[in-house]
Amino acid sequence: MTAEQREVAAEITAGPRGEVRGPFIALLHNPELARRLQRLGEHLRWEGRLPPRLKELAVLVTARRWTCQHEWVMHSKLALEGGLARETVAAIAADREPPNLSEEERALYTFCREVHATGRASDAAFAAIEGRFGLDGALELIALNGYYTLMAMVLNTAGLPLPGNAEPPLKAP
Repeated sequence: MTAEQREVAAEITAGPRGEVRGPFIALLHNPELARRLQRLGEHLRWEGRLPPRLKELAVLVTARRWTCQHEWVMHSKLALEGGLARETVAAIAADREPPNLSEEERALYTFCREVHATGRASDAAFAAIEGRFGLDGALELIALNGYYTLMAMVLNTAGLPLPGNAEPPLKAP
């Protein structure tokens, strides 16, 4: 690694991730890009207005949209640990609408699906999220979807092995 790559790797390791993993293995080839994306990801994942359970729901919708095996392996575990129902995770993996979502989860699921399908949330979906989390929460959710889309594209292109050499859990749509 170059001196700049080592510096960025040390910054990532010192933060909440605790190590360089996933997309940052590939992104370190462009250290300044890795540094900036790491900061954005740190804010979106560990800070912000949205509760962790809902952040993970958004990540799973994104991982399913892009059939990102690596993102799915990591975040499906985090979603379950964060309180998302197993049946919700299984339905998203199967590319089906989850049954028995809470009103809050349904609003977030609808918003994310619309953003990924059309590039924008409908007025009704946006209003439902804005009403719960404010304008800053709605913008955070858009950014979360965009960030994890970017990470999915990096991971899908880099072709990194799955953690523990797991078999790909998602079927192609």
